[in-house]
Formats: sequence, C-alpha cells, structure tokens
Amino acid sequence: MTAIALKVEKVAVHFGGLVALSDMNFTVGEGEIVSLIGPNGAGKTTAFNVVTGFLDPTHGAVSYRGTALNGLKPHQIADLGLIRTFQRTSVFPNDTVYDNLLVGLHRRGRVSLLEAILGLPRARSSHRRLRERASELVEWVGLERRAHDLAGSLSYGEQRLVGVALALAAEPSMLLLDEPVSGMNASETHTFVQLVRNIRDRGVTILLVEHDMPMVMSVSDRIVVLNYGRIIAEGTPNVIRNDPAVIEAYLGQGATRA
Repeated sequence: MTAIALKVEKVAVHFGGLVALSDMNFTVGEGEIVSLIGPNGAGKTTAFNVVTGFLDPTHGAVSYRGTALNGLKPHQIADLGLIRTFQRTSVFPNDTVYDNLLVGLHRRGRVSLLEAILGLPRARSSHRRLRERASELVEWVGLERRAHDLAGSLSYGEQRLVGVALALAAEPSMLLLDEPVSGMNASETHTFVQLVRNIRDRGVTILLVEHDMPMVMSVSDRIVVLNYGRIIAEGTPNVIRNDPAVIEAYLGQGATRA
C-alpha cells in the first residue's frame, strides 16, 4: 500500500458563527496527485491555508509524514517540504524570468554576507550552482525561450508557470497548487497537465485545487469533493464524475460526458 504523506483528521474551521470547514478527513499518499474540488465558497482554499499554516483549525489535526503541523508557522511547514502556490501569482515584473528564479533560489544559498561581498571561492561556487539550478527550472516549466524576457511581459498563463518554478525552487516533497490553470487557454492547460505529471514522476506528491474539470479529471489519481465545508464524495475520477451527489452539487448533468 502507498504510504500516507498528508493526513487531515476531523479538521474544522469556524469564523464566528460561520462554519467554513466541518469534520474534514482525507489523506494524500506519497506520489499521488489528489484534487480538491467544489463550488465557490466550499472551503477549498481554507483547507489549503490550514495545511500550510496560514490558518489555525478550530479543532482537528494535520500531519505530514508523521509530523504534526498544528501550531507550526508557514515557513516551518515549508521547511518540511510542503510548498504551495497561490491563486494570484506575483512576479517581479521588471526582472527577467531567470532573475526571478535566482531570487527564489536565494534561500538555498549557504554563504555568509561577508563571503558574498568579498567574492570568495565558496560564494562563487554557490552562485554558479544557483545559476545552473535556475536554468534547469526554466527549462523544466517550458520557459527557456522566455528566460531573459521581463516577467511582466509574459502572458498570464506564463506567469503562472513562473510561480510554479518558484515553488519548485524550494525543492518540495509535496506541492500544493491553488487553481494553477486559472487564466490559461486550452493549449497552455494541456501543457500544464504534462508538467504536473512530470513533477509527480520526479517524486513530488501533489494536492491540487482547480475549477477546470477536464483538467482535474485527466490528471488526478483521486478527487475529494467539498460542498459547504463538508466532504461529500471521494474517489477516482470515474467514480466522482458518476456520483449523483457530486453531479447535483457541482458538476452538473454534463459531467457524465466530460
């Protein structure tokens, strides 16, 4: 059986009298691609925020590879290998794609400020490795032809790819993607599906929130469906697209033909 990477147990989030999540239970296995779907306001991003430490649950527990995440800060959770993207991608628009990634890779450097100022051999070696890694990441997400273009000149879909590359720069063992194909056209979405599979094939577990149902159905190993803060279904894409409760709450009658 696949080892469990992420475990969410009886998690609830209350904002005063509003119940955003209620008794949420699901797992993500090592090497799986699991999608979290549901109507707007169903609690998907709230669940992401709990897992990544941006929001404390009212009650319940989250663990990653056996380590409890409750009470940890986002940077502490990131240090464990859980890295997320956000719905709104932010880039440095007046820097090149390549330089954006160098900024993202800076935290991987292991030299002191004095070594960098003096240009000592250790600093030069570290900088060379970071530049090589930036080139690898640009190629990985398919932006090698735009590497030396200003990030602000890229299309919205290409900027989303820069955001994924920045997340990969942190060397995640689990990547959480929040609506990554939002704003992409059909061709860009198809390319992104291949990228997600490639990331998984390199050993990264993936949890995905997305509204593009054809994309979700094509890339997911399992799907968890939320409605009004509760999980109403869980299973393979084939099970989900034929689940009457899911069709009624979210997918619509056309889902059986998706």
